[in-house]
Amino acid sequence: MSGLAFSCTHLNVCRTGGVQVAAPYSLAQPSSASPSDSTGRPSPETGAAPLVAPSATALAIKQLSLKIGSGEQVAVIGSSGAGKTTLLNTFAAALKPTDGTVKINAHNPWRLGNYRRRMLRRQLFLAPQTPPLPPRQRVATAVLAGRVPVWSLVKSLSSLVRTKEAELAFDALNAFSIGDKLWHRVDRLSGGERQRVSLARALVSDTSAMLVDEPLSALDPALAGQTLRALIDHSAQNSKTLICSLHQVELALGHFPRVIGLKNGELLFDMASDAITDDIIRELYFGSSDKANNDLSETSASINPVIATPTRCI
Repeated sequence: MSGLAFSCTHLNVCRTGGVQVAAPYSLAQPSSASPSDSTGRPSPETGAAPLVAPSATALAIKQLSLKIGSGEQVAVIGSSGAGKTTLLNTFAAALKPTDGTVKINAHNPWRLGNYRRRMLRRQLFLAPQTPPLPPRQRVATAVLAGRVPVWSLVKSLSSLVRTKEAELAFDALNAFSIGDKLWHRVDRLSGGERQRVSLARALVSDTSAMLVDEPLSALDPALAGQTLRALIDHSAQNSKTLICSLHQVELALGHFPRVIGLKNGELLFDMASDAITDDIIRELYFGSSDKANNDLSETSASINPVIATPTRCI
């Protein structure tokens, strides 16, 4: 198995447009809002909103161009709303670009037929920040759902009665130090344990790329580092491409050889992690370095005098 390569050119993606059902383990759903015009009222003739081009402020990704090679391990960082999740969903062929192009292994998924696009999506594992795990399901069953795309229909149905490949599920859970939860029910787990169960599902999947959205949000610092190491080791051992969005800047710089910084939907930097300085991180999260120092100094003096200057751990 070899990893997938990703690229995009002058990519624009609207925050509310073109959501499609995507790779295994995706929660992307179309908006359920009622159609309306700019005044909030539906068209009296058709009941639908007029078709208008999205404004720049409606774009989650703006004029983004980058390439990620097969088997690479890349972290994506940036403040909330920077476009990290949108980028992952676009690379998973879950969001159709508003403009520009996205390619997976040199194929534009939106120029493929439905069957070929589904086959391409089967090579992708998209893990959202909040895992969609049925609460009454056994952990073993939840993990092995990652195997369903490669199982026959008979095996998939029979596994609901008697668990198949339980050892595989145990090994994946054990990589995240929760092997003892194999036969527990999902609703008996903590938030951090549920998050690691969803990542164990990624490990058992027969995919060529893992697109992981903020996998550490419910984990303490010690577990966060261990979890990242398990994901990175698995991707390296199996030549899988790993793209991971993170808020933990220090962990991104310490574990990934390449880091992409997004700010307001635009690419601020794409660099080797050891070349990223504190000034670059300040600009990513606060604006210019000088303004960042002034703003943080004023905030620190009024709120917490212990904090002197911003660190990489935002």
